[in-house]
Amino acid sequence: MTSQVSSPAGQADEAVVGEQRKPGGTKDVRRLDRVIIRFAGDSGDGMQLTGDRFTSETASFGNDLSTLPNFPAEIRAPAGTLPGVSSFQLHFADHDILTPGDAPNVLVAMNPAALKANIGDVPRGAEIIVNTDEFTKRAMQKVGYDSSPLEDGSLDGYQLHPVPLTTLTVEALKDFDLTRKEAERSKNMFALGLLSWMYHRPTEGTEKFLRSKFAKKPDIAAANIAAFRAGWNFGETTEDFAVSYEVAPAVKAFPVGTYRNISGNLALAYGLIAASRQADLPLFLGSYPITPASDILHELSRHKNFGVRTFQAEDEIAGIGAALGAAFGGSLAVTTTSGPGVALKSETIGLAVSLELPLLVVDIQRGGPSTGLPTKTEQADLLQAMYGRNGEAPVPVIAPCTPADCFDAALEAARIALAYRTPVMLLSDGYLANGSEPWRIPEPDELPDLTVQFAQGPNHTLEDGTAAFWPYKRDPQTLARPWAVPGTPGLEHRIGGIEKQDGTGNISYDPANHDFMVRTRQAKVDGIEVPDVEVDDPHGARTLVLGWGSTYGPITAAVRRLRAAGESVAQAHLRHLNPFPKNLGAVLKAYDKVVIPEMNLGQLATLIRARYLVDAHSYNQVNGMPFKAEQLAAALKEAIDG
Repeated sequence: MTSQVSSPAGQADEAVVGEQRKPGGTKDVRRLDRVIIRFAGDSGDGMQLTGDRFTSETASFGNDLSTLPNFPAEIRAPAGTLPGVSSFQLHFADHDILTPGDAPNVLVAMNPAALKANIGDVPRGAEIIVNTDEFTKRAMQKVGYDSSPLEDGSLDGYQLHPVPLTTLTVEALKDFDLTRKEAERSKNMFALGLLSWMYHRPTEGTEKFLRSKFAKKPDIAAANIAAFRAGWNFGETTEDFAVSYEVAPAVKAFPVGTYRNISGNLALAYGLIAASRQADLPLFLGSYPITPASDILHELSRHKNFGVRTFQAEDEIAGIGAALGAAFGGSLAVTTTSGPGVALKSETIGLAVSLELPLLVVDIQRGGPSTGLPTKTEQADLLQAMYGRNGEAPVPVIAPCTPADCFDAALEAARIALAYRTPVMLLSDGYLANGSEPWRIPEPDELPDLTVQFAQGPNHTLEDGTAAFWPYKRDPQTLARPWAVPGTPGLEHRIGGIEKQDGTGNISYDPANHDFMVRTRQAKVDGIEVPDVEVDDPHGARTLVLGWGSTYGPITAAVRRLRAAGESVAQAHLRHLNPFPKNLGAVLKAYDKVVIPEMNLGQLATLIRARYLVDAHSYNQVNGMPFKAEQLAAALKEAIDG
């Protein structure tokens, strides 16, 4: 979905705007500045699809938004159990927002397990819509309810809306040739229709999507559309919902342009395609499916028309081996994985360091160690990216900060890899990969020029005057070696993992040569040109909050809260983690306190302390979920006052 925005950037106040009578109707319409909705149910209830459709319509309406899908690792977790609950949270607003929100204003609970798993996050006074048909005695006992929470008074502090979603859906589809079980599957569309009415979301896009998704099963498409419309009509006619809500488009939140809703993995895939076009190189992806990186493989496989070749290998090692071979052959080569896959790829990454070929290694981080938490998020692969190889094998490391920023991060990773002839690690994570936000589609002339020159002929003159090709003769500015495509006459050269002789690339066991090559490869990475880190410090603060990667949204939201409360705090965020920006040391020394929030046990803080001898304070979380803004604000306030 795309939408046009034609107003300058800005930000609205966070407040309820007011109420008005709906023209021609009998129900009140309340105008809000922002809403946080969480859909929750069994992993087979279609909560991710429901949330995705609500998000797409919200994006087309022009709201700013941020999402947080949260689902089990099992393909089909046990029905009705707490571990089997799947949820999708959406925060949308009429102004600039940064996170999926700390706590939902509305919880849609499709069964007792969904209610119990999520009620702890729901503040008093919030609305709860429950599917009463699923609150059977057996289902409630399965999750530890001794009595019905719908009747025992435990939900008295909330605005409870008991709705027999299953019964109403089956009734709405009684004229269709469906079994009861088949009809019940559309209850998520009934719930989507109800929420779409409550928040005045467009409906045309969802109906078009359903027709397309079930194009080969028109009866199923028609049934889902009927359930969706029945949910809308139920909201319109029932007495239980006396108020609907409007959240105006965020016309002041965005620069002028054409926007679409985009997830981090989709943005990264598009960024890789754009990089290959800007470099005028074919794109090759050698990969093995792994959560949460697989969507990049799926998406790139759809774009053969852009010269993209995707290879689903038999394992992680084969995937990166094929990618490195493609790099040797003159392609923009990529391999995608998550933390466990990086461990398996480490030897070939070291080979790429030795061969000095451009290779993008995309790590969509997840909870570890080992198999860990495949569908949860974490930032715990930073030290692995920095040091997870034998020998001195330096690799540039960059990290996007938002789902949309994954597009630009992919371009930047390609720039570094191509210009400096080196493998590059790109560290995204599950929160960015699966989350989504509006993205302004860039104009082609806004994209960087990434074109490269392959070696065409001899580049060195021997003592006897003979012209020769030296594969490790370096560019004096970048220290990059020439990129010679196999088959180019006269450019035959030796490759392999054994140490190279400077210049010639011949095998060398000479101690002095090894020392020189190790230091040269390190100097090449250290000398990569990266932008200075920017500091947001409008009030001359004494405390700096330093972040990297996906903590950008929660940190920025927390900083905004503190400043609104009169606190003075500075913020800086790192995209380039190796090498660090040249001005980072001076920035750190300008503050009395440096606080580094991370979704690990302090990996960036360890690097900062070691490199700059700054007593950085860590604030850490490794529970598989992103930080909450309120939680961070409280921790930062304590650091400021301490």
